[in-house]
Amino acid sequence: MYQFLALTSPGIEILLAEEIQQLGGENVVQKPEGVYFTASLETAYNICLWTRLATRVLLKLSEADVKTKDDLYNATVDVDWLACFEPTHSFAVDFVGKSEEIRNSQFGGLTVKDGIVDKFRDAGFERPSVDKSNPDIRIQARLLKGQVSFYLDFSGRGLFQRGYRKDSGAAPLKENLAAAMVLRSGWLNDTTKPLVDPMCGSGTVLIEAVSMAAGQAPGLERDNWGFEFWLGHDDETWQDVFESVKVRSVESYSQFTGKVYGSDIDSRVVNTAKQNARKAGLSNQIEFSCKDAGKINNVFSAPGVMLFNPPYGERIGELPELVELFGELGQKLKQQYHDWRVAILTANAEILNLLKLATSKRYKFKNGPLDCIFAIYELDEKQLSRDAALGNVDLSNQNSDFANRVKKNIKSLKGWIKSENVTCYRVYDADIPEYNVAVDLYNDYLVIQEYAAPAKIAPEKVAKRLQEVLFWAPKVTGIETSKVVLKTRQKQKGSSQYQKLNKKNQSLIIDEYGAKLKVNLWDYLDTGLFLDHRKTRQIVARKAKDKTFLNLFAYTGSVSVQAALHGAAKVTTVDMSNTYLQWAEENFALNKLVSHKYQFIQADCLNWLKENEEKYQFIFIDPPTFSNSKRMEDSFDVQRDHVDMITDAVKSLTDDGEIMFTNNKRNFKIDNDAMQELGLKVECLTDKTRDKDFARNKHIHNSWLLTRINK
Repeated sequence: MYQFLALTSPGIEILLAEEIQQLGGENVVQKPEGVYFTASLETAYNICLWTRLATRVLLKLSEADVKTKDDLYNATVDVDWLACFEPTHSFAVDFVGKSEEIRNSQFGGLTVKDGIVDKFRDAGFERPSVDKSNPDIRIQARLLKGQVSFYLDFSGRGLFQRGYRKDSGAAPLKENLAAAMVLRSGWLNDTTKPLVDPMCGSGTVLIEAVSMAAGQAPGLERDNWGFEFWLGHDDETWQDVFESVKVRSVESYSQFTGKVYGSDIDSRVVNTAKQNARKAGLSNQIEFSCKDAGKINNVFSAPGVMLFNPPYGERIGELPELVELFGELGQKLKQQYHDWRVAILTANAEILNLLKLATSKRYKFKNGPLDCIFAIYELDEKQLSRDAALGNVDLSNQNSDFANRVKKNIKSLKGWIKSENVTCYRVYDADIPEYNVAVDLYNDYLVIQEYAAPAKIAPEKVAKRLQEVLFWAPKVTGIETSKVVLKTRQKQKGSSQYQKLNKKNQSLIIDEYGAKLKVNLWDYLDTGLFLDHRKTRQIVARKAKDKTFLNLFAYTGSVSVQAALHGAAKVTTVDMSNTYLQWAEENFALNKLVSHKYQFIQADCLNWLKENEEKYQFIFIDPPTFSNSKRMEDSFDVQRDHVDMITDAVKSLTDDGEIMFTNNKRNFKIDNDAMQELGLKVECLTDKTRDKDFARNKHIHNSWLLTRINK
């Protein structure tokens, strides 16, 4: 008998232990790191072919107590590696665990590798070569509680990969997790019941379900196995086991007559699901269609199981659509799916609340790095009577303070929007403390920025308020949910002010008082246009006419564009970020502003000011509140450092020049005495630069015009 360790994803261990017992494993022990068991070689081969839940099966070679690096090396040398593989075979080492002296896996792996190589060399053989990507033999050393165990990777990596999935959706579900979902859903207890996946994606859940119901061994299509170059491998026994399993699978499949149903709103992934089902040889047992999950109807004569893994709202733009969808789906389930079982895997537990259903069971799983909940609902009389006792739970029929405030704001802005022909503006800015978000319109898109909630507010309350915002904001503004973008705004510092969120390579061109400006609602925390500086840009543009103009901390250059369009004699745009400076150049190109008069400089603005010798008639400065970017020599704090910065700016100012200085630090106080010593008169423009859609927020930004006293 051999000793083995089967690995799987967290949450699946108990199911894997049951599976291994059913497949003939003995002395089965479930632990957090996996499932330990003993088996003959024949049984181990059989388990490798049949297991749906394991990600790898490891064969134990040796174990020893280990405290130091020397202990680990000596324990490695003590293993009879010459009985494990030939020196002509390549190998690789995986190391798991750590101790006080062995603090990372790379260090541990190198030590084990050295021990293996030295073992062969000391025995008079050539050292075997290391191949990290595609080795003949893979060894895993696992260090746990002062003891190291050496394993041969018996099955090989990626045991969950069945071979049928050549393509997948944006967030593919591992096959072993899909199999665990099918087991937990209970559908296999009676496969004559309908099985429906209304968000089927690339079809993994349904393919696994049918394959399990039809008694298909998932390992039959695997191209290679970890034991193939192991010297203890018995190929004759393996071939006998393989042929026996193959015959059994064919016979079982011929007896299966069931059918399951999948749909998805994305026609592209539906086509992928069909391709994957054909590759798995199960296309006749799965019917795929393109449908909106919120619009599905029950066409079945008997109750069944609805099983799905929806998007989690992790990617920008998903969550608003999910809020509306889950609200619709919850109502549809209660109306049409009496006596069905609904099972959902999600990393967004709050989204489940929108179903307004009580779970009968909940299991914890892990999908990659994400902690997930697998929730099961029984739509029986008990559930429906509980739902009736809750009263009116439909958000669309509830009064919403948030919705009422947004309606009121839009009504008050209506005349201004029309007269100014403004297409991008703010309709809500945390007006009500409980709804701590900002809502902006960009043409026919809606951007919702969620501000970080105070720590004293319970996360579930925050999530509930956000769901209400995401439900009502598109309805009140008339924007499609597919054009709603949600961003979470934390307090930003240093380079994180330019934090990249999601790569969509998508942009939008908006018009502001005749200027075409590119905005990106998806890829960055900020969109590329500060809406609160709309009036600021117009003031700067008028003042820069026929003058040499310098724009510092220029961001995407929207101020520079307006100055150039209004006839500035020269425009110099300076920013530390290459990304935003290129964006500024794109904005100039959009407006056909091509001339030697327009200069773009990538530099730390503070250092550049100290070294600049050219004079400008008008300077615009809009620095960050705080920055500790790696490209800067020192950190910058606008309250602490604004005097030094303006002192340097004055050196670049003509005798008749002016500086417009602005920032968005709450409670910022300009040093009037220092400004006077610099020979500058200070005029506060904060109220004049705050447009109608920001009238409610007195702290959105601060602005001053600094003019030489002797002008």
